[in-house]
Amino acid sequence: MAPLRIGVNALFLVPGDVGGTEIYIQSLLNALAEIDSENIYTVFTNAETGRGLLPDRPNFQHAPQWVRAAFRPGRLMWEQFVLPLASAGRGIDVLFNPGFTAPVAARCPSVTVFHDLQHKRHPEYFRWFDLPFWRLFLYLSAMRSRMLIADSDATREDLLKYYRVSPDKVRVVRLGVDEQMFVVGRQRDASRTERSILCVSTLHPHKNLNRLLEAFQAFRKERPEFRLVLAGMRGFHAEETERLIAQLGLQDAVEITGWIPRDDLYALFRTACAFVYPSTFEGFGLPLLEALAAGIPTGCSAIEPLLSISGDAALHFDPASTASIHQALERLTSDEALRARLAAAGPLRSAQFSWKQTAAQTLEVLTRAARG
Repeated sequence: MAPLRIGVNALFLVPGDVGGTEIYIQSLLNALAEIDSENIYTVFTNAETGRGLLPDRPNFQHAPQWVRAAFRPGRLMWEQFVLPLASAGRGIDVLFNPGFTAPVAARCPSVTVFHDLQHKRHPEYFRWFDLPFWRLFLYLSAMRSRMLIADSDATREDLLKYYRVSPDKVRVVRLGVDEQMFVVGRQRDASRTERSILCVSTLHPHKNLNRLLEAFQAFRKERPEFRLVLAGMRGFHAEETERLIAQLGLQDAVEITGWIPRDDLYALFRTACAFVYPSTFEGFGLPLLEALAAGIPTGCSAIEPLLSISGDAALHFDPASTASIHQALERLTSDEALRARLAAAGPLRSAQFSWKQTAAQTLEVLTRAARG
């Protein structure tokens, strides 16, 4: 059977500005390169993203497009009207869209990834001028794509509920874990960890950082030696987060790093005393999986899909309760028996998630969509 020509729509990617989807596409492409040397991958990139996104393999081809993704209306128009022509010109058999949206007029079948349906579940978290774009283009993508990929069972259920697509059209493909996090875990020395609590999160409302900060203020009255590190992309909730830090008098106790290189992130995982993930909504939760792999005593919200990801390898708390988060901070930093159990259970749990497995299942969906 002839190799497939698989197009990869990376027009959405603005390095350092799209959060976990950047880690997703880079990790997935690298894993596809490891398991598949037969099919031809043509990666369509924007003006902000260079050839560095592509694995250095002969079956990966670069197709730069001269549009800036930072200007979202322009990127969406290019995706809808120019990308179909570019795909047809290169003889693409199936177009893979890892960033929620797909060109409606593509001549070949499309497979589109939905990392979550937050715009349906929590429209209040979106800026008024962004919400119409999300509603229109994600709906069209769901309707026109031959197959849809969801990161979790929770997101699959949302796709079936809100878009009423056929269950046969949606496949769950769980994400993988960065293998380097296991190395970080082996390098950790519990006796030398810093008095820091780490939260890797985009500064968006659903990440529940306001309640975490309130819980941390109460916790720090008892444990003033601790600091909180918020590492991740500065979202549109960043200014409010900074104002609350000032109002709570935590300027000297809370660090906001912004988006940082992976090596710097590994250093934070290597030295943190504990990890906390207080989101009220998630499509998957890569930082949680990475914390488990690194063997950091970890606490997370008792919501799906975080419960399914962490199992008994994390301490679960009610994200709607400041007192519950406060209690979790106390136990994660003081209960040595709990800390030891979580540190041992985390890597075992996260080892069940692999980017090669993600790549193999994604390729299976792409092949099915291309060949009907």
